[in-house]
Amino acid sequence: MRSEREKHPRAFSRARAVSKYIKFTCEHAATELSPFGGLAELNAYRRKLVQLRLIGVDANGIGFGNLSIRDGATNNFYITGSATGGIPELTLADCARVVAYDFKRNWLRCEGPAIASSESLTHAAVYEADAKAGSIIHCHDSKLWAALLNQAPTSSKVVEYGTPEMAYEVTRLFKHTDVQDRKILVMAGHEGGIVAFGRDLEEAFAVLVREWKGQSR
Repeated sequence: MRSEREKHPRAFSRARAVSKYIKFTCEHAATELSPFGGLAELNAYRRKLVQLRLIGVDANGIGFGNLSIRDGATNNFYITGSATGGIPELTLADCARVVAYDFKRNWLRCEGPAIASSESLTHAAVYEADAKAGSIIHCHDSKLWAALLNQAPTSSKVVEYGTPEMAYEVTRLFKHTDVQDRKILVMAGHEGGIVAFGRDLEEAFAVLVREWKGQSR
């Protein structure tokens, strides 16, 4: 019987390459991921984001940008795996399901062939803060980021991506800004980093594109 490593060599190879970008302790159950209904929709919107260059590969060859979909009425969620920005079409082998997390411990548990995105704690914080949020998009665009910086809800510039501090910043923004209504936030300490969310990917994408189109291209 083949091991999970033999079944999904791409995911395991990528996991080794991106481990330095993940700032939380990841308890990874490298098992087959059961099919979930949102994968086709996730790929459809991801293709649009790639066309807009909001998801892709940076100068170092590392993929950037990620999407997630809440798993029913829980705070669990499916998320694209770390460094998958350069993959044209994702399969189950390129996704993970986050099933537990703890901001204080800087810890997360996920299952599936891929390791959950380095931004998973940020996604978790949004889902925890907004029960109506069903999907999240994290993308990169330097021009849009500069235009929205401190104009939209913005995290502290001293807070790094993918950390418990960023998760707490998300919580702060929900308490003290209009982020729940605007459904978009800027990561001041993560140049180019923007998070949009909504009840589903259609709404999250619409929020992002509305802001993107508002800037001259």
